[in-house]
Amino acid sequence: MARVISVEAQTFPIAGVFTISRGSKTEAEVILCTIREGDNAGRGECVPYKRYGETTAGVLAQIEAVRAAVESGIDRLALIKAMPAGAARNAVDCALWDLEAKAGGAPAAARIAPSPRPLETAYTLSLGEPGAMAAQARANAGRPLLKVKIGGGDGDIARIRAVRNAAPASRIILDANEGWTEEDIVRNMQAAADLGVALIEQPLPAGRDGILRHIAHPVPVCADESVHVAGDLPALAGLYDAVNIKLDKSGGLTAALMLRDEARRLGFGIMVGCMVGTSLAMAPAVLLAQGADYVDLDGPLLLSRDREPGLAYEGSLVSPPLPALWG
Repeated sequence: MARVISVEAQTFPIAGVFTISRGSKTEAEVILCTIREGDNAGRGECVPYKRYGETTAGVLAQIEAVRAAVESGIDRLALIKAMPAGAARNAVDCALWDLEAKAGGAPAAARIAPSPRPLETAYTLSLGEPGAMAAQARANAGRPLLKVKIGGGDGDIARIRAVRNAAPASRIILDANEGWTEEDIVRNMQAAADLGVALIEQPLPAGRDGILRHIAHPVPVCADESVHVAGDLPALAGLYDAVNIKLDKSGGLTAALMLRDEARRLGFGIMVGCMVGTSLAMAPAVLLAQGADYVDLDGPLLLSRDREPGLAYEGSLVSPPLPALWG
């Protein structure tokens, strides 16, 4: 049976405004990839990310460039050689996983995590002034894990303190999105430690993070923008304590599994994260995240509209995907 691939750019509104150190947005821009073979259809979703030089048009063009190979039956391992890591390969790879599951009758979980369980996900608070962030934290103080966007210059310690006071029982991950500097990192990290922060994510710009090898880590430090694929890991030893694995960075579930396993072998802690996307983007990541130290798969919780059917969220617990969604 011949395969047919189709792609579509879509938008989903965000509930309010989502702000990080690099800017704000009010909608999630995603790309849906569908691969059909006979009566079966596999789907994958990706999020083009400007930080990595990606655009919607560029990702669509990358997928179009492998149309002939996909429709001729390329497999997931060959796809890794045919496409660079990034959003485009993620959409195609996850669509192939879903197609294999639909065609073979066996769920993807059987090959990844045979007994998947619900996971506790972080819930993300947007960057803002301390009072606004305290209000966000207070509204979500019942959640066990909060991910707090910072990286806004001199006000970060006040932001961290405001969130901690408003949500005293929650564990906190700080995500600076490369927004700190060599001048403020020691002060900020010590303040985070004093306020009981559990993890600090990507405090310094990728490639300009060498100071992490020479300063104390009173709070464990997690690489995000600095790590994409397994080959990045050796250079991060001694700099970072953990790595954040995202399907849109690694270029799909296949490469993400390789990254996870190599990171574990090298002794890194594991975080599985996401861009702001729908349940279709989160679904394979929920399987990847089984056994992870930290899970940040709250994308659908930040949207005012999700796909139907979507993942089941109960508070901060996200359940594994049902076959009608993915896998």
